[in-house]
Parts: sequence; C-alpha cells; structure tokens
Amino acid sequence: MPFGAIATVVTVAAAWLAAALPLHAQSYPTRPIRLIIPLPPGGGADFIGRVVGQKLSEQFGQPVVADNRGGASGAIAGELAARAAPDGYTLFLAYAASHGINPAMSKLPYDALNDFTAITHMASSQNVVTSHPSFAARSIKELVAAARAKPGQITYASAGFGSSTHLSAVLLGQMSGVTFNHVPHKGAGPALIDLLGGHVHFAFSSLPAALPHTRTGKLRALAVSGLKRSSIVPDLPTVAEGGLPGFDTNQWYALLGPAKLPTPIVKRLHDETLRAMNVPDVRARLDQQGFEIEGSTPEACREYIRSELAKWAKLVVAAGLTADRP
Repeated sequence: MPFGAIATVVTVAAAWLAAALPLHAQSYPTRPIRLIIPLPPGGGADFIGRVVGQKLSEQFGQPVVADNRGGASGAIAGELAARAAPDGYTLFLAYAASHGINPAMSKLPYDALNDFTAITHMASSQNVVTSHPSFAARSIKELVAAARAKPGQITYASAGFGSSTHLSAVLLGQMSGVTFNHVPHKGAGPALIDLLGGHVHFAFSSLPAALPHTRTGKLRALAVSGLKRSSIVPDLPTVAEGGLPGFDTNQWYALLGPAKLPTPIVKRLHDETLRAMNVPDVRARLDQQGFEIEGSTPEACREYIRSELAKWAKLVVAAGLTADRP
C-alpha cells in the first residue's frame, strides 16, 4: 500500500477512535443508576443526593435511584460501592466521615482513596459553634478562656464519637491548648436537643439545623468553622478569626465511583453533575440549606480527599483516639 494511503488510513482510524470515546460517554447511561448514600434518610448527604440525583435523572433520561445505607460512619455503604462494577451504574456520595475521619479512626474493608474514582467535590457546608444562652461565652476567645479557667468542666455535645462535630471540638481544644468535656450522642438531633435544654455548654452544629434556633435566641452563634465566612451568615466570624488561624472543619460531599471507572464516563458524570447543581432551582435549594457548591475537577476532588485523610489522621494520632476508645 502506498505511504500516502497508509497515512490516510491511520488518520481516519485515529479520528474514528477519538470520536468513539465521546460517543461512548454520550450513550451512557442506558439504564437506572444507583446512588449509594451512606446515611439514613434526612440530613445533608441525603438532601444533596436526592436533589441533585433528581435533576440528573431528568438530564440523563434514566432514573438515579437513591439507596440509603447508613451505619458505621459510612463504612457499610463504602464497602458496597467499592466492590461494585466500574461501569457507572453504581455511584457513591462520600462525605467527611466516610472519606476523611473514619479511615483515620478504624480499619476499613476498603481504601478510601485507591478503591474509588473521584468525579467531583460537589459541595460543602460549614458547622457553626453554638452555645446555650445561659453560658457566658459570646465568642471563641471567651469560650477558650472559660475552658482555660475551668479545665475539663466546659462540656460540648456531639453527634457521636468520631463524628465531624466531635473531632471539630477536639481540634478546637488542641489548637487552643485547652480541654473540653465530650458528651457524645446518637446523632445530631439528640445533641442539638441536649444543647437547647442547657445540659451542655456548646456544640458544633450544622448551619441549617442551628440557624432557626440562633435566630430566635434559643441558642447563641459564636463562629463558623470554615476558613471563610458563610454567605448565609456573613456577619458571623470564623473560628480562625477568633484567634485560631488555620482552623478549618466542614461537612463536605463528593461524588465517587468504584476504582477504574472509565474516563469518558467520569467526564460525563462530572459535567452533568455540575450542570445539575447550577440549574437555578437546584442552586436555590442548596443555598437555602447552607450548601456552597464546589464543582471541582476529578483530579482536584481526589487531592482534596487525600488532604482530608492526612488532616484527620494527624489529629487522631495526636489526640490518641481510636474507634473503641470514647
């Protein structure tokens, strides 16, 4: 075959292959997608999973079915997702506990980084440090001063041992050099009830759950937990502004698939998820619940998870925490 003919064949073949990958992605999905949510119905993960999942269903023309598998801080659901076929029909809604805190606390049946394919860091929401009005502290500096004056006597409620609200308070104590008294609960709801009843001094609570009570004066908001102020309560300072530079804890949510998920499917899921989250009615619903849309690239999502794993592992080791030691 003449060289020119060979070159033509090679060029055509290359063009066909280049076109085939996007075509493959465009044909996906052809059947329902299961979105595994590692928490029971209700709460931040379930809310964002169902709201965005519903919009993805419309965009794909295929159902995105929420499958709530709570328990073990996301480990049960995480194992199920990690062992699924990498075909794009089983996705996982990772969050701060399943892919940040829990791997640092426990030996898990999966590798939180290498047994998954990152698609996008969907959104984050800040916690807010709230106190009962009977407690004199009105700022992070005053809270730390009270704990320094009465070591181990200032109590805080959490959603449970190893939860984000627990380790946020541990980090606060470590960075400020004080000791707080931990009162764990079986969930964020009971913790908030205990705080509202004045049985503990303070707690890290989610913005959506705490704001109705701070607005009525039943609770006092001291600070938000992220590096920047929240757009929901812009007048409320950050913990970092309260004298602890670099303090940063939040609730975050990422869309993952099993390891070795094909690149064309990752791209399609990434693009469609960002498109769904930025539809005006979806964005408005997320804004109302205190979510800040992130919409990262798959590479940035993977690096964010890596940084979260390192941060919490360092804290757990420094604090001497393990899953069997409350």
